[in-house]
Amino acid sequence: MIAQEAIDLSPSAPREAPLSRESARPRSSEIPDDKAMLRAAVELTRDIATARPGIYWPDMLGSAAVGYAALAGAILVDNTWAAVALGLVSALALYRALLFIHELTHIHRDALPGFRFAWNLLVGIPMLIPSLMYEGVHTIHHTRTRYGTVEDPEYLPLALMKPWSLPVFALTAILLPVALLIRSAVLVPLGAVIPPLRKLVWERASALAINPQFARRPPEGKFARMVFWQELGCSVWAIAVLAASYAYGWRSLLIALCVVSLTAFLNQVRTLVAHLWENDGDAMTVTAQYLDSVNVPPPAKFSELWAPVGLRYHALHHLLPSMPYHSLAEAHRRLAAQFGSGSTYSKANYPGLMPLLSRLAKSTMGAR
Repeated sequence: MIAQEAIDLSPSAPREAPLSRESARPRSSEIPDDKAMLRAAVELTRDIATARPGIYWPDMLGSAAVGYAALAGAILVDNTWAAVALGLVSALALYRALLFIHELTHIHRDALPGFRFAWNLLVGIPMLIPSLMYEGVHTIHHTRTRYGTVEDPEYLPLALMKPWSLPVFALTAILLPVALLIRSAVLVPLGAVIPPLRKLVWERASALAINPQFARRPPEGKFARMVFWQELGCSVWAIAVLAASYAYGWRSLLIALCVVSLTAFLNQVRTLVAHLWENDGDAMTVTAQYLDSVNVPPPAKFSELWAPVGLRYHALHHLLPSMPYHSLAEAHRRLAAQFGSGSTYSKANYPGLMPLLSRLAKSTMGAR
């Protein structure tokens, strides 16, 4: 766990009073670790740190079932408004099912036997986002010395960029389903016979990353074998979908692409508020990483819809990456009760989506 690593490995630094959001903050790289908070995060949550199959399996399977059933309904019904409503339900349910990819990168490989395989078979491959796109990538984002640096595949200083960068960042997600279809149906098969193309696709188009400078290293060992089978499954599925659409009509595929585009857009909006995106590229302490991340706990409304599977506790997740999603609410309750308002812990808690988007937009319009 990152919190435990910070307690054990970080050099000691003088404690400072927690910083308010309104006060002038030091550079992120200069914020010292709050050792009391990091220690409490580990010690107060030991008893809830085990993934529970009785929660993971029904949640994932139920979300996928609702998503696919609603998608089938959106394709089959004749009423436009009913199709739109069913499409929205499908997008939300499939969004939840997809976000279990985040859990797959953190839970111990032996914690939920068969879960990774089932998720890839039922969700990852049909939606052309197999777990290979996150495994081996997201863990870099949690590396203590790489978070927020140029080596972090999931970080851009969005708060320090131009105002137009935010809508462009969000809207490009709409193109993701078409890009994934082209990748699996065309580029991956061609890469099997054209090594330079295979290398390019792996380095630049095989990760759920937002940092354009990130290039993946070649897969090795068991992971390489897993990549082969996942890529094969995605390519066979993508080619079959295109062939069926060519033979029987494109309407079903177009509706499915619209639903997945909405899912991708929701995830991109969530990504915009997962962090404050204020780091200037230097390595950060764990506490600085926590303060650059975001919790949107109750009483915030609708956060479970746009940040499901525990992602409304994203800052807490950066303290305890291995904590299963179903335990994060209880972990937050314990830590909030332990430290109260005005503490370092409370500084990463925000009231909702719109205030966070507004803060980010204002930051991009500030003087440089």
